[in-house]
Amino acid sequence: MHIIVVHNRYSSAQPSGENKVVDQEVGLLRAAGHRVELFERRSDDIAARSLLGKAALPLLVPWNPTVRAELTARLRTERPDVVHVHNVFPLLSPAVLAACADAGVPAVATLHNYTQVCPPGTLQRDGRPCTECVGSAPLPAVRHGCYRNSRLATVPLAVSLLVNRRRWWSGVERFFCISAAQRDVLVRAGMPPERLAVKHNFVPDPGARRSGAGEHLLYLGRLAEAKGVRLLMAAWDEIAAEGGVGVPLVIAGAGPLEQEVTAWAAGRDDVRYVGLYDAAQCRQAIARSVAVVAPSTWLEAFGLVVAEAMAAGVPAVAAGHGAFVELVEDGVTGLLHRPGESASLASCLRRITAEPVRNGEMGQAARNRYERDFSPTVGLERLVDGYRTAIAVRSGGGDSPPPSGDGSTGSRWGTRASGDGGSR
Repeated sequence: MHIIVVHNRYSSAQPSGENKVVDQEVGLLRAAGHRVELFERRSDDIAARSLLGKAALPLLVPWNPTVRAELTARLRTERPDVVHVHNVFPLLSPAVLAACADAGVPAVATLHNYTQVCPPGTLQRDGRPCTECVGSAPLPAVRHGCYRNSRLATVPLAVSLLVNRRRWWSGVERFFCISAAQRDVLVRAGMPPERLAVKHNFVPDPGARRSGAGEHLLYLGRLAEAKGVRLLMAAWDEIAAEGGVGVPLVIAGAGPLEQEVTAWAAGRDDVRYVGLYDAAQCRQAIARSVAVVAPSTWLEAFGLVVAEAMAAGVPAVAAGHGAFVELVEDGVTGLLHRPGESASLASCLRRITAEPVRNGEMGQAARNRYERDFSPTVGLERLVDGYRTAIAVRSGGGDSPPPSGDGSTGSRWGTRASGDGGSR
């Protein structure tokens, strides 16, 4: 197939699971003989914009006419079989869907978060799950300033969600949900279920698996409130007050809580903050882990680090909500703690380190689950099946109704301010 992948790359200064997934899928498809090309923008480029350009950026979040014209011309020239849309915030916008309609090319989209029903895409507010905007107008998000704690910054995302909902739901032939938990939320919110397919993210085989009991517990990811970093620090302090668990906690990543984590870890023998690891260092750190810790307080749509741990034969300790409940079989491939409860997390960390033999059995079960559900072979099969379904739907031979948006509809909607919000 000939595929054009559309993605706005997140800042390189912080870990991005979405960037990683896009890169891995592109590599997987190319290795299988498919022709894959990229249509990208980079958030890193915002810093080089003039003051006027930066001030105008919120206007382009809802709708970027230049992107529409550029992508339409490219699609008409190259005539790909399908366009695969990932993140469009903040420099691309849903104008990419109008370009697909203008050129008559079927589109699929991976939903990496909950931006279809929640302006910031997290389904969280003040550290707790929140569904106020699900199935209704996103006015609560503006009232609470859910994006970056700013009402002004939230407005473009709320407006874009409201006015672009119809475009997304009719202009995309197939949505890839990255977990069944995510799909359930979106169906309850009113998204067309016939267009929503579950396609878990795949993980490349790391080549090395854990040998022995492991050397540390590992948190690997963005240092943010929603990822449960403060919850983990509280649980670890509780463990340390009772004498520890015999292995240190290693924290790898970057993000808004970096200074807080640095100060907390300073001078301690039981905690090591190592900063941002590269890909090879991540693989090594996972393979040396007793367990990987994923204590997110928001409803994770997938949880890539858990699948990466499975690939290395390492169990996970994860929050018992969102996608984690389908990734981690409690007591079999890892342990689930009660979401948001530091005492429950501390208890699970004690259990996962106290029984080396049982830990080894969970690690092997985790590897078996990876081979069954998250390997590149499975990922490629589901990805290509989704493309074929989208192409069949556009040609009138699929199992979903054809999209209502064509070139004329795209032109009508193109005069309006519209866009998409993502989890940043």
